[in-house]
Amino acid sequence: MNEKSTSFELKEPTSPEALVPASWVEPWMVASFVLLLLAVLAFFTFKKKRPSVPDMSAANRAAHAEAVAALAGIGDVVPRVAAVQCSLILRRYLSVVAGDPALFETHEEYVSRHESLKRFTEDARNAAKPALARLAAIKYSPAVAGTDTPQVVAESQALLEILNQGAPA
Repeated sequence: MNEKSTSFELKEPTSPEALVPASWVEPWMVASFVLLLLAVLAFFTFKKKRPSVPDMSAANRAAHAEAVAALAGIGDVVPRVAAVQCSLILRRYLSVVAGDPALFETHEEYVSRHESLKRFTEDARNAAKPALARLAAIKYSPAVAGTDTPQVVAESQALLEILNQGAPA
């Protein structure tokens, strides 16, 4: 009889490492990649949290120079068109210097807001309101007697200089 006898002896279990397929990625590689990723994320997070402070005096000077050039470039047009152009130039200047939405408001909306020129000096505020009201009267009325284009431009240039002297630093 050639019977095989069954053996009931205990064998050592195979190690768990032998069951895991071989990999070229070592644990230290994964850890260093995670640390590098965290460092990059921290760098960009802290870099964005520091607000950059714009140089307002340079922006004010640039807005003033642009407004002076634009006022000087107003040609020989009727006083109403000159008033519209001057008003737009002054409002663009105010929107940059005061951070004010004056560029996108009607004259009535702008005048009704009391805080629109609050950062300017008292003299600048006192000069701006009647001058802007005069520009609005020229823009919206059929004809203003005794008004010519050079006068409208000269008044706007004078207002620009007053606003520039009374502008916030």
